[in-house]
Amino acid sequence: MNTADPSPALTPAEQARQDGYDALHTARAASPLPSHLYAAAMGDAYPAEIAAASSCDWPLIGIMVADLRMPEGSALVDLGCGTGGIGLWLARALHVPVAGIDISPRAVELAAARAPAFLPPGRAAFRVGTVERTGLPDASAGGVICVDALGHASDPVTALAEIHRILTPGGRAVVTGAVRRDTEPVWHHQAEAAGLRVEYVRERPDEPAMWRRLYQLWQARADELALHLGEDQARVMLAEAARRRPNLDSRQAVALTLRRPLRCTDAPTTLESR
Repeated sequence: MNTADPSPALTPAEQARQDGYDALHTARAASPLPSHLYAAAMGDAYPAEIAAASSCDWPLIGIMVADLRMPEGSALVDLGCGTGGIGLWLARALHVPVAGIDISPRAVELAAARAPAFLPPGRAAFRVGTVERTGLPDASAGGVICVDALGHASDPVTALAEIHRILTPGGRAVVTGAVRRDTEPVWHHQAEAAGLRVEYVRERPDEPAMWRRLYQLWQARADELALHLGEDQARVMLAEAARRRPNLDSRQAVALTLRRPLRCTDAPTTLESR
């Protein structure tokens, strides 16, 4: 897959997010403790080889394998790929090449270093980009995955429209997301505005409890986090735990399977134009 377009210029908010993720990935690469805590929180649902710093578990991997249904010779795109484990594992399982996109240059560097353990040379490429601006060619992906990254988009419809743009007609994307249970889901509305069709909405009932266990572990082992990752990263992680843990009881987590319609003339519409 051609990924030669230059990295996008970042807004101030995106630059701050890039700096934060660079620091996070640098710290986590230096210690096995974060992976050990994710494994403890997930139990036997933890895909150890993938070692993702996200909610990716074996049930989600199963959904992606079953739903992507990628045609032979097509390419997979992993949006918000982090250190690349999810996309690399799927590309090996599905016998396709993979392109990973992440806002963090450090994550991209670490993902590229992991690629030889999963795929032959030339089957994986990683580049800096955002979920709204990947820099990839039109209709270049037979499948797209986006795990726990869509929520960082400044506008989810713009990010979904980018997924529409890079998917081949008929191609599918599996995207994770969450809403409060007392709010009306907007998935169908946003997907339609981006030109995508929702094929499946699958609730992930174990996901909120996994985050609760993980945050409890972070808080219980705060001193170890500071020792292994540094005080700054420990402070960031503990702030996340304190902010998100009280809201987990009302969290509804889902995996969405989206499809670009087969007709090449189908184009995204905006919410305002409907």
